[in-house]
Amino acid sequence: MNSNAPVIQTDNLTKTYFKNRTETITALKGLSFSVQPGEIFGYLGPNGAGKTTTIRLLLDLIRPTAGKATIFGLDAQQNSVELHKRIGFLPGELNLWKNLTGAQVVNYIGKIRGGVDMNSVRSLTERLELDLSLRIRSYSTGNKRKLGIVLAMMNKPELLILDEPTSGLDPLMQQTFNELMLEAQKQGQTVFLSSHMLGEVQTICDRVGILRGGELKAVETVSNLTHANFRWVTLRLREPVAASQLSTLDGVSDVSAVDGGYKLRLSGDFDPLLRAIAPYYVQDVAVAEPTLEEIFLSFYGNNGQTQKEERIS
Repeated sequence: MNSNAPVIQTDNLTKTYFKNRTETITALKGLSFSVQPGEIFGYLGPNGAGKTTTIRLLLDLIRPTAGKATIFGLDAQQNSVELHKRIGFLPGELNLWKNLTGAQVVNYIGKIRGGVDMNSVRSLTERLELDLSLRIRSYSTGNKRKLGIVLAMMNKPELLILDEPTSGLDPLMQQTFNELMLEAQKQGQTVFLSSHMLGEVQTICDRVGILRGGELKAVETVSNLTHANFRWVTLRLREPVAASQLSTLDGVSDVSAVDGGYKLRLSGDFDPLLRAIAPYYVQDVAVAEPTLEEIFLSFYGNNGQTQKEERIS
């Protein structure tokens, strides 16, 4: 494989299911994108957008209705057995043998793969604070996720395909996961990371593909994606203030009453808003970043059409 060739390439990848004898559902439509060597690629979309369907097609767990996918330049269907040896996979729903211990699962998967570096396993389990001596049935949701991460990473595969990898992890473990991904990247590994949470990928991904309703809407650098240029501000003032005084300010829109104050959408600088409320006694100001869905709407509008066509790659 050419070192500069994409690790993952899809071309018009489409998957349609039969809802019943006469109706079909298109889970994925005309998907075309690429993931470059050594890249951490975030695959974002709300639940049901088609992220898991994409991963299953890449791994040849299901077959496409149309189009094709290649991994390391090899056809994902025709060479699936060979490719699986080079891929570490974490499914969104991890079903394990409940009566086995974590160590037994690691050993079993290791044998299937032709061996495992136990130094790598020890390092991963220590950093993730995972006890492999316990049986799977006693694991919490978070510990099952940690074991899945260990199983995906322990052979140091060339490509990691991870479906909602931090689901169930506490904030400290999410930070450890981020560190592991950045270290994997430094070692030359490529990461394809599916998520419905923007914050999960914001600090580690190079580019992000946005999927909506089975269609790829854009592929963006993270800096472009998160430059929605607005945030939600909740104000609580001691004296009553008319909503009209806020809604006419530059950059302020969507003003709504909340308990003891107002919630508003602020675009651009804070200065006009701060000057307007300066005469009042401010009890509290809370600032929240927009949700992924709100960023979707900022990018595409309510009809799903992109407002930033020039950024699509």
